[in-house]
Amino acid sequence: MAETASRPTLEAVAARAGVSRATVSRVVNGGDGVREPLVERVRRAVEELGYVPNQAARSLVTKRHDAVAVVIAEPETRVFADPFFGLQLRGISKELTAHDNQLVLLLTEGRDDHARVARYLAGGHVDGALVFSLHLDDPLPGLIRGAGVPTVFGGRPGWSDGTGGVVYVDSDNRGGSRNAVRHLAGLGRRRIAHITGALDQTSAADRLDGYRDVMGDADPRLVEQGDFTPAGGERAMRELLDRCPDLDAVFAANDLTASGALRVLRERGRRVPEDVAVIGFDDMLPVAEHTDPPLTTIRQDIEEMGRLMARLLLDGPDPRRHGESTAAGAPTGVVLPTTLVRRATA
Repeated sequence: MAETASRPTLEAVAARAGVSRATVSRVVNGGDGVREPLVERVRRAVEELGYVPNQAARSLVTKRHDAVAVVIAEPETRVFADPFFGLQLRGISKELTAHDNQLVLLLTEGRDDHARVARYLAGGHVDGALVFSLHLDDPLPGLIRGAGVPTVFGGRPGWSDGTGGVVYVDSDNRGGSRNAVRHLAGLGRRRIAHITGALDQTSAADRLDGYRDVMGDADPRLVEQGDFTPAGGERAMRELLDRCPDLDAVFAANDLTASGALRVLRERGRRVPEDVAVIGFDDMLPVAEHTDPPLTTIRQDIEEMGRLMARLLLDGPDPRRHGESTAAGAPTGVVLPTTLVRRATA
């Protein structure tokens, strides 16, 4: 049986190119100070030999791992059941791939996992972290800051400890909610209910505030708390119909919640949109285009949010991403616009 060919070494590349080992190392690791003709000879030798750099050795030279941790503060069952996370991960993955970086996914099943995540980040395995789906009482921000890794957060920060300097990407949740409720009011609906998301997350709180901006004097019984899931939408819709049977519209905090609400309205014999108009939030096509009838919703560009988070982390040195405060000591955020997408439910 023939022996497997040995893996090409840095020395073999140097011999093939006719240069020193140090020159090959500088070229392979992106260093400066090598004349272009030598760079081309080294690259040609690398290609001819099929040389693959040793990542561990390369990290020692460059102090980089070309890997980014993506931390989702939700259990596995939630992450893989909600298309939102898949879309955001796709945007992150595309941007990291374009920069030849690896994605390391870290999930938190419970509070015991937070210390594990912090230890991993502090261990120097990755160059930075992208963190989203945080809850207001979540200890992760403090633990991650203690780990000393550059971090970008998905969603407006909901904590305040005076340190500032937080970089985040979010959508205009409050403005999008206002547009949804104004659209329903413009259709002549007067008893507009709202099913919230989990109110320990800033996105849900902002969407509730947007609803209240338009419906400030509405019957408080028209608001029922959900949890961003179809089951939560079903439960909340039943509560609302039992409490306020004359409601004629529902603004749901996300598309999954709206899909649950639509099922209950159908069970109760309410026609959509004739009897009750419904609007969701997200415009996740696997959900919004396949409800019965197709869902009118507020669109946020979830994939672009993920891509922008990765871009902010990777785009060169920025003291704000290394735990230092901005001049004003305040969070630094990018807020993407939202738009109304009209389909059949409103």
